[in-house]
Amino acid sequence: MKTVITFGVFDFLHFGHIRLFRNIRSMVGEPCRLVVIIHTSEYVQQTKPGTKMLYTTAERIEMLHAIRTIDEVVIHPDSLEYVAGIDFDVFARGEDQNSERLLTFDKWCRENGKEIIRTPRTEGIASSDIKSSIVRDLW
Repeated sequence: MKTVITFGVFDFLHFGHIRLFRNIRSMVGEPCRLVVIIHTSEYVQQTKPGTKMLYTTAERIEMLHAIRTIDEVVIHPDSLEYVAGIDFDVFARGEDQNSERLLTFDKWCRENGKEIIRTPRTEGIASSDIKSSIVRDLW
C-alpha cells in the first residue's frame, strides 16, 4: 500500500479540498494511505505575515480528521527535513503550487525515489477568493 502526503493550510475548508483528497486517492489508486500535513497558524504568519486566519490549528486539524478520505493528519513544524523523515511513497501537490520551498522538496523527492503527482484545481474554487468574497460582502 502506498502512503501519500500532501501539504496545506486548509483554513477555509471547502468543496475544492474534498475533491483534492478524492483526486489524490484516485490518481494513486486504492488501497493507499493519505497523510495530510497541515501548516500551523504560526507557520502561516511566518511565511505570509498579516494573513487572517479563520480557524486555529487545532480546529483545522479537527475538521480534517472528520473527512473519511484522510487517514492521518500531521502538523508541519516548519521543517522540510521533518517531512522528509516521514515514510511515504508519493508527494501530491496542487498544479498551481510553485513556492521555492516546494520546488526544493520536489528535488529531494526525485533524489530519494519518491513519486510526485500534480493534482488539478477545482475550477472556480479558491480559498483566497472565497475569503475575499466573504469579507467584501460583510463590509
